[in-house]
Amino acid sequence: MERVKHIVAVANQKGGVGKTTTAINVASFMAKFGHKVLLVDLDPQGNSTSGLSVNKTALQQTTYDLIVNNSPLQQVVVKTQIEGLHIVPTNSELAAAEVEISAIRGREMILKKALASADYDLVLIDCPPSLGLLTLNAFVASDQVLIPVQSEYYALEGLSELLNTIKRVRAALNPKISILGVVVTMHNKRTSLGEQVLRELQKHFAGKLFDTVVPRNIRLAEAPSHGRPIFEYDRFSKGAQAYKSLAKEVEKRLGYAKK
Repeated sequence: MERVKHIVAVANQKGGVGKTTTAINVASFMAKFGHKVLLVDLDPQGNSTSGLSVNKTALQQTTYDLIVNNSPLQQVVVKTQIEGLHIVPTNSELAAAEVEISAIRGREMILKKALASADYDLVLIDCPPSLGLLTLNAFVASDQVLIPVQSEYYALEGLSELLNTIKRVRAALNPKISILGVVVTMHNKRTSLGEQVLRELQKHFAGKLFDTVVPRNIRLAEAPSHGRPIFEYDRFSKGAQAYKSLAKEVEKRLGYAKK
């Protein structure tokens, strides 16, 4: 299969919307489907790192070194327990990076340059829950953005700000960036509010909303504390079925050839 290279930012400045869960599980399923995948943990909380059983206290180099110290990508990448999935891990040190690079000329381009040597089919970037300099770096480096949205009352609040940021990045820094899609997470179909929000999102994002809706699922919530993606923790759960389905949709939208 001819290698198709894509860089996708997983972003929403609102916290607690299943962003890291989406990044970990889409990355893991894509690797399971046979693609060579790199997950970049760009969130100082480091939940993607610990969610894939990488020990944050034993790291030699992290995303901080990649961005602030110009460490070569190959030195920072760590293998995960999932065949075909590597990660650029992080820890709380990354929280200082925005301040440290803020005075550098071309500071928005640092991650793009750092990922120039990436030899992967897919690079997924787990962004922090903010629209600061780290997220801006992710948008400049990416071809597309995957937006997880929780199906709750304030779901649409802040989305316009996110979309405007993407629009500004497209105009000034990265003309090729586009929205890969919006995925509804933590959905409770038993509530009328959840269904109402889903209809609103279908109206606002016609053609961009993924068919897959990720349900509220206790197994999904438990998996990260065990350092495992959902298909390893409980592959028969509704959460695992949903993320497998989402990864298939991502694969199709990115135009990967059928194996």
